Amino acid sequence: MNNIFVFCEIDEGKVADVSQELLTKGRSLANELKCDLEAVVLGHEIKGIEKEIAPFGADVVHIADDKKLEFFLTLPFTSIIVDLFEKEKPQIALFGASSIGRDLAPRVSSALMSGLTADCTSLIIGDHEDKKAKKKYENLLYQIRPAFGGNIIATIINPDHRPQMATVREGVMKKEVYKDDYKCKVKNIEVGSILTDADAVVEIVERHIEARKIDIKKSQIIISGGYGVGSKENFNKLFDLAELIGGEVGASRAAVDSGFVDHARQVGQTGVTVRPKLYIACGISGQVQHTAGMEESAMIIAVNTDLSAPINKIADYVITGEVGEVIPRMIEAYKKNSK
Repeated sequence: MNNIFVFCEIDEGKVADVSQELLTKGRSLANELKCDLEAVVLGHEIKGIEKEIAPFGADVVHIADDKKLEFFLTLPFTSIIVDLFEKEKPQIALFGASSIGRDLAPRVSSALMSGLTADCTSLIIGDHEDKKAKKKYENLLYQIRPAFGGNIIATIINPDHRPQMATVREGVMKKEVYKDDYKCKVKNIEVGSILTDADAVVEIVERHIEARKIDIKKSQIIISGGYGVGSKENFNKLFDLAELIGGEVGASRAAVDSGFVDHARQVGQTGVTVRPKLYIACGISGQVQHTAGMEESAMIIAVNTDLSAPINKIADYVITGEVGEVIPRMIEAYKKNSK
């Protein structure tokens, strides 16, 4: 009762990275609130899936294993999660901001009349005093996310309804094993007693998944370009450097909107969130829309002609100069020193 719940997605038979990231964050929040962390996973032929969840600190894993749950369908998944939450009454429920999470979480929230904050970049525990109502709330979930196009950072709380629900994008939270041998309790969900004919109005006739052609999230080195790179042709220099040092090319929204590169390479609030060991930002001003997706990089190098560019404030190293001149010199220096 009143524990923290994380919905765990299954991706090609394994627990999705975003779910393991949320388990890591959930364990930290549970330790602070002195409560248990519980996970819920739905699928088919997922016996032993708890072994991928328990090491991240889950005390209880609720498993619904049924042929009807082989693929994600909105209505049956919603019915099972709502039924579980009504029984267990969690104080916090976290979902990944994936295509599944963005479909499922709002429906669960609506059914429970609990409210939901989407695309959070940070989750912390805090107190709140309502001066009008003369009430003080303790241990609320502060749900923090960019708002108004990324121009401000909003902190949202839900003092009166439970569970406090949020979705978080992949890459925003760190994924860390809590204990390799952490023990969890497994609770099986009886699907047959929950689902009705009303949940079976949609049937999957044929399923086709197109492999993602570009995936920069797993790259440890990213060379990103912004509008300041100037053109699609100038981006070729970034691709040359990325190929040379074993990295990938990213971009700001302005560069993508200008047609310099594909949207799949967009980093930031409306793109992907990355956490590489090295992030080279070329011709990027560094507005919060972009930095929200890369500020956790281990090392940031900014290449820019503008000394007052916001990106310089979070960069470890700043190179002042034209991207078209700096990148070729980087390539030349790397080749010279790697012989």
